[in-house]
Amino acid sequence: MKKHIVVLTGAGVSAESGFATFRDAGGLWEQYDVNDVASIEGWYKNRQLVLQFYNERRAQLKDAKPNAAHEAIAALEKDYDVDVITQNVDNLHERAGSTRIVHLHGELTKVRPENGVYDRTGSEKEVIDVGYRPVILGDTAPNGNQLRPHIVFFGEAVPKIEKAIDLVQKADILLIVGSSLQVYPAAGLYRYAPNGCPIYVIDPKPVPISDPRVTFISDVATRGMQKFMELIS
Repeated sequence: MKKHIVVLTGAGVSAESGFATFRDAGGLWEQYDVNDVASIEGWYKNRQLVLQFYNERRAQLKDAKPNAAHEAIAALEKDYDVDVITQNVDNLHERAGSTRIVHLHGELTKVRPENGVYDRTGSEKEVIDVGYRPVILGDTAPNGNQLRPHIVFFGEAVPKIEKAIDLVQKADILLIVGSSLQVYPAAGLYRYAPNGCPIYVIDPKPVPISDPRVTFISDVATRGMQKFMELIS
């Protein structure tokens, strides 16, 4: 039986593709205030601004390409049973070839009605794949409601966190790539790894995690994945 590797990825895995999906220390995201474009309060305050922001991110994503880290993660499926849990809203893991992906914070290429809901397992209802095309104020779903980004805004629950916890609890190896582990609830997922499960953390900056099971690989995602492969082979 193949070992089960659960991979948790954050913005650092996509940064080398030129697609940054995180806010910097100044609270700005591509010169936008995070609270204006990535919170539920921001959505209700100015829907047009939020739609514009995600239209720009979608156009940026169209030109981005998976990098060697995405490809290395996908290649793990040759020898391991792999689940990817990502905090990223891009589709670079899919495009690199990973087949089992849980998007904790939503997906940039999808939208849903403003009143759209999740069921208890975190499965989406009435979600529409728009690819890379823009969505504007006045674009509505079949139920007549304004379409909104299929993104988990700050201030909203993370519906798929229970599914992610279940996967981590069944891991033989937990690999964390490019996540600062500062955004909850994703930041606490490593705590659910079984006793004796080795945890590898790849990031060029110090990550606030103190656990005797952790092996730190201080490097960017592409080189870090090469080192990880060497460690487990």
